[in-house]
Amino acid sequence: MIYTIENEKLKAQISDRGAELWSIQTKDGTEYLWQGDKRYWGDRALNLFPYIARLTQRKYTLNGQTYEMTIHGFVNYSVLEAEEVQTDRIVFKLTQSEETKKMYPFDFVYRVTYALEQDRLQVKFFVENPNSRTMYFGIGGHPGFNVPLEKDLRFEDYYLQFDGSENPVRVGFSPTCFLNGDDREYSLSEGNSIRLSHDLFDADAIVLTKMAKAVTLKSDKSERAVRVEYPQMDYVGFWHMPHTDAPYICIEPWSSLPSRQDVVEDLAVQPGLIHLEAGQTYENNWSIQIF
Repeated sequence: MIYTIENEKLKAQISDRGAELWSIQTKDGTEYLWQGDKRYWGDRALNLFPYIARLTQRKYTLNGQTYEMTIHGFVNYSVLEAEEVQTDRIVFKLTQSEETKKMYPFDFVYRVTYALEQDRLQVKFFVENPNSRTMYFGIGGHPGFNVPLEKDLRFEDYYLQFDGSENPVRVGFSPTCFLNGDDREYSLSEGNSIRLSHDLFDADAIVLTKMAKAVTLKSDKSERAVRVEYPQMDYVGFWHMPHTDAPYICIEPWSSLPSRQDVVEDLAVQPGLIHLEAGQTYENNWSIQIF
């Protein structure tokens, strides 16, 4: 089912499948969110939990047991309960099931809240740990945005502009999209920007750390822009389907990273995962601002 929330500036639609953002439009009908096209990427704005990106052999271990899980976890193909629905706000909820327990041996309460505030869509992730032991997980977003945002412009007319001028670090990935340890400083154009071109993603995603906690997708030829703020995330990724002329870019705030190359990770000791103690709740807030 598709739900709609709106205010005086924006209208957003969200699917109960994955609590996936389905549309963000200004009141003049301009669509900012990528609408999915299987030639390039059939999704729109995945939510990632309890793991981000790929596991080596699609496996991990925990307490001596081996589990299998597909890329980005299971929220993105689960149907969530619309727990609270208001005109400009909606809360989705997912809890454990027999199917999730096969992949992830924890009870959990996962919530994602979308709330419109003026020209901004606030997104909040909540995770509750009702177990008597520590939970380990990653969490993040994977929204795609149309590029260009106006018919007369080109993909190459756009750039990503960071708040701040320090060069971030690019996380090193192998050709198979696992960590290879080859992290390097990533030089920004004019001290704070990445100019867009389709071949920028021929080696797959650009994932940065030690970066500014907000970035704006914009063009000097247009007033339309998208700003994503992710103050509690340690990583941000940029991606479109490699070796294509895909007319979108994903801006992906992540809490953690995928597996190391050829390492079947032990979830309890993999670096960077969130450790949530028994009875505790985790919250992470980020936002999408539309111009």
